[in-house]
Amino acid sequence: MMHDVAVIGAGPAGLAAAVTAAGAGLDVALLDAGRRPGGQYYRHHAAETGESHRDWETFARLRDRLGLLTYLPGHRVWHVEDGFTVHALRGAREERPVEVGARAVIVAAGAHDRSLPFPGWDLPGVLTAGGAQALVKGDLVTAGSRVVVAGTGPFLLPVATGLAKAGATVAGVFEGNRPYGFARSLTAHPDKAVEGAGYGVALARHRIPYRAGHVVIEARGDREVEAVVVARLDRTGAPVDERLIECDVLAVGYGFTPQLEVPLQLGCETRVDVDGSLIAVVDAAQRTNVPRVYAAGETTGVGGAQLALVEGELAGLAAAAALSGRSPASPAEVRRLTARRRRLRAFATAMHRAYPVPNDWMGRLRDDTLVCRCEEVTRAGLDAAVELGAADPRSVKLLSRVGMGWCQGRVCGYAASRLTAAATGRAPDADDLRGLARRPIAQPVRLRDIATGHP
Repeated sequence: MMHDVAVIGAGPAGLAAAVTAAGAGLDVALLDAGRRPGGQYYRHHAAETGESHRDWETFARLRDRLGLLTYLPGHRVWHVEDGFTVHALRGAREERPVEVGARAVIVAAGAHDRSLPFPGWDLPGVLTAGGAQALVKGDLVTAGSRVVVAGTGPFLLPVATGLAKAGATVAGVFEGNRPYGFARSLTAHPDKAVEGAGYGVALARHRIPYRAGHVVIEARGDREVEAVVVARLDRTGAPVDERLIECDVLAVGYGFTPQLEVPLQLGCETRVDVDGSLIAVVDAAQRTNVPRVYAAGETTGVGGAQLALVEGELAGLAAAAALSGRSPASPAEVRRLTARRRRLRAFATAMHRAYPVPNDWMGRLRDDTLVCRCEEVTRAGLDAAVELGAADPRSVKLLSRVGMGWCQGRVCGYAASRLTAAATGRAPDADDLRGLARRPIAQPVRLRDIATGHP
């Protein structure tokens, strides 16, 4: 069936885009891999009342308007053709290929956790921070009884407090940076300041220690995580004052990486953002350089749910104006949304600068530390590929098989590109990151599914 607009992703940006376009009279199809709408931010279990979520009212309002459109949960999009034909797989165990036609596409595919390797990170019990939170939100599972939360960024706070509220003992939050100057950015966003203060109160209530300038340098255990080694970083970034903390789960995260398979399939322009991530380039109306392809949310740069909601609404308005020939919003409303987007994007930029990925993580890897867990490629194996002449991440991938496993580089791609750059004496550029993210097949599919609906 042909629709006016196909929206990919039912997180904050996708929901806002789909509901806005449908409210303007367009025939909209919203495809999402999840069982329920909301994406990662609004992930919830069947009996959720909203008590454990921020801004649940906004989600409920958007969810209640899904009757305006064709909502397709449990649809994994693996390719989008020019024109546009969206190829997806529907169902669980016995997936079936589905094709959805549209006159325009809005990509709001979200992001996944950015991981950094360290000795022991392949042990069972080491999770991404987002994975640990997803278990709590979606299934009320804490994954373990005693948890250490580590990495960098404000996202560590809701992860730790959510785990504690669900019944886990959180042994500590270990922030790799010292973002004391970030408080100045909160003056223009009092709602963010209130949110941060709330997390501080929750940490104190649950007696969770918060340590800035501290990192986990190793996970230890025979068959699973039994303890982690935490160290304070001195002014040079060297680990000092090491101590052992017993735990059965380590939730670690260093920000997020946008999912750009579909924009790259369609030929959308990309660039490297301030946090080192590859993002889709859009104009003031969320339009990419490809006609009738729009992008919103983390696809255009990681910035949080509020920014994603605004961008999604702008994308929906732009698509409606392009397809119907008239704008469904007044100029004043568009100016209001644009100004709000500008403020929220500035806040996101300040956040990324306050919480950069620490550069010293590479020096703590051993030769036998796995970089690619799927293909079991070690740091030494990656270095050997460089010694053989590989000068970019894609060449390293071909020689070492790093990034060729089940995750297709989503977990190890960032680390592999940074390690390759360090070994070759240069910084990874947009071409390097595009080479790792460009995939004609965005999701694992069976050969028969490709044969049924070959792009």
